[in-house]
Amino acid sequence: MPQSRADSPSPEEQPKRPIDSPVDLSKPQKIARVDSGDQQSESLKPEARKMGFQRYLVAVEYIGTKFSGSQKQLNGRTVEGVVEDVGVHALSNTFHVDVERISKRKPGEVLPPHEPGVVRRAVNHFLQKNEGDIMLLDVRTIPANFHARFNAKERIYYYRILSGQDALSIFEKERAWHVPEKLDLLAMQKACSILVGHHDFSSFRSAGCQAKSPVKTLDELRVCEVIPSSSFPSNTDNGQKDGGLFGGRKSHRLYMITARARSFLYHQVRLLVGLLKSVGTGELKIDDVERILNARTITETPPMAPACGLYLGNVMYDFLSDDD
Repeated sequence: MPQSRADSPSPEEQPKRPIDSPVDLSKPQKIARVDSGDQQSESLKPEARKMGFQRYLVAVEYIGTKFSGSQKQLNGRTVEGVVEDVGVHALSNTFHVDVERISKRKPGEVLPPHEPGVVRRAVNHFLQKNEGDIMLLDVRTIPANFHARFNAKERIYYYRILSGQDALSIFEKERAWHVPEKLDLLAMQKACSILVGHHDFSSFRSAGCQAKSPVKTLDELRVCEVIPSSSFPSNTDNGQKDGGLFGGRKSHRLYMITARARSFLYHQVRLLVGLLKSVGTGELKIDDVERILNARTITETPPMAPACGLYLGNVMYDFLSDDD
């Protein structure tokens, strides 16, 4: 099935792979093509227009832990094109799909949330083996020349770091990067100020990146400490002299990193986070940040952060201008 990118989807630029994926529906096939925001795609062909095919934009959320990646594989769960980086999650990711049109809705018209129809049925057919870790969020009609990736105006990624020596709760396992060391928030924020802006990000570009140029504009890169929240009471250390509540656990400090740009290089966000963590722990100094950026080679960059803490927050579009 599909994508948009993560750090990775952009998302971040990735090695190219086949776009078309076969659709196995028990009923007559309605889906002509599923395309993610991560692949170059042609508009609907003239013959497809004559056959009454309509392009739709689909938004999904998922936990990427169980997925094997975006390419079709013989073994392991995959979601074709949706999960571009193993272990990366999405609060909202997008892809477009061409479906035989059976309604008279105009291109760009938002579908009602619970409207029954072939589009939602077909998409849910793709997701029927989701095991609860991928969910359809939204569907809307779009023009035939609209592309989930190339029409995107902005992408936001979030990265979660939990700092503390105690082991993570099972509820946080594979949902954040556990860093046992204390982090210097001020130093990390200073590093962000150096990295944000228009730069050659060759030092933050993994092998296999398909971007034509390493020059990108990072509109926002910031890190802040936030208060961990939960929908249920937490058995964390309550500050008692005897060490706290029996059966409880010491809380971790939660740091949230936000990266915003129109597009990202392959693994750019995870490499940036890896650098910020190294600054936060004192492994690198502020002067090292500019040195690594100017080196323009990944060999100077610290190891990238694990995928488990990365979330594609949203992919934004300007539907008014695209529908003109």
